[in-house]
Amino acid sequence: MPVPHSAPPDNVTSPIRRIAHLDMDAFYASVELLRYPQLKGLPVVIGGGRRHADDALLVQHSDTPLHKIPVADFPLLEGYTGRGVITTATYAARQFGVGSAMGLMKAAKLCPQAILLPVDFAQYRHYSQRFKAIITDIAPVMENRGVDEVYIDFTHVPGGQRQGGRTLARLIQKAIFDDTGLTCSVGVAPNKLLAKMASEFHKPNGIAIVHESDLEPMIWPLACRKINGIGPKADEKLKLHGIETIGQLAAKELQWLMDTFGPRTGAWLFAAAHGQDDRPVETESEPVSMSRETTFERDLHAVRDKAELGALFTRLCEQVAADLQRKGYVGKTIGIKLRYDDFKSVTRDITIPQHTADATEIRRIAGQCLKRAPLHKRLRLLGVRVGALAPEDQADSAIQKVAKMPRTRELF
Repeated sequence: MPVPHSAPPDNVTSPIRRIAHLDMDAFYASVELLRYPQLKGLPVVIGGGRRHADDALLVQHSDTPLHKIPVADFPLLEGYTGRGVITTATYAARQFGVGSAMGLMKAAKLCPQAILLPVDFAQYRHYSQRFKAIITDIAPVMENRGVDEVYIDFTHVPGGQRQGGRTLARLIQKAIFDDTGLTCSVGVAPNKLLAKMASEFHKPNGIAIVHESDLEPMIWPLACRKINGIGPKADEKLKLHGIETIGQLAAKELQWLMDTFGPRTGAWLFAAAHGQDDRPVETESEPVSMSRETTFERDLHAVRDKAELGALFTRLCEQVAADLQRKGYVGKTIGIKLRYDDFKSVTRDITIPQHTADATEIRRIAGQCLKRAPLHKRLRLLGVRVGALAPEDQADSAIQKVAKMPRTRELF
């Protein structure tokens, strides 16, 4: 166990702030490869629920160790039909453009030869708890950011300053691999913003160190999307102003950014481009809600575009459910957000008796919320949100299946 540290005397220089972002490499897929090592190096996609093909595989090889099941017998993504969404994919599958949150049918067109495995959230949470326990034994100040990533404060930990944090990062990597057989990538920097970017530099199983002096040569050449918090819409707006790299963003004056993007967003963009982030590593941080939303390419009408809206609505509910399950949370308040063609927005939500992360239940309750919202105007945005979150293992619905409810007529 680490030795507790007292505050340094006044005549001792405080250590340089060193924050690490640790990201498990293709976590769900890597856990599956522990079970099925014969699939290593092959394109593998994890997603959807348990299917007949998966059950048939295990029945067919009931007397065979899992690691000896022939590769040719695993179900393929080719020919998949359904509304399932990818949870994750191996690096071999990602080479074909396949990625998280993509529909399985779309992925089947990009990489039909990929092997399709069902998700096993119980197993993923088991390994998540194992690797986090290893980290806190070495470096106790850790912020949980979901099932497969954390922030760690290296500043006062023995070895946390050596080689900019590389020594401690290597120790943690080795300890996790020795215990679980899983690899991770680590970025160490003066703050969380830069550490998260750095953890992507040398994936998989890499370590990247960023110092304040590295901002111009290492960070500024990167695309603005590499800043956590700049999404596709913000990136598109930046590009309209000729800003594609972080360096180009850093070259803009603060006042121009505030005038162009608003005072709050402009100030944040300026700070982020200059590598400034004073957020602490919060050991008790818990998400309040999770949501998904989409802005349509053209305004849609609840009646005339019912089929298209229905498919989009279902997909959003499935994506929120997958986010919850991936991060190990369940929620009790389910809501929707609508933005109309006049840019006015409304929200509606319902709180249910038991926590859930079930896509069907989220879809049912969100559908009830829709019935309470005006739908006479055309829509430009639709969103689904689940709030009042709790860790699954602490909630009233842990390991319970949602009771089947009578179906009601749906708006779309």
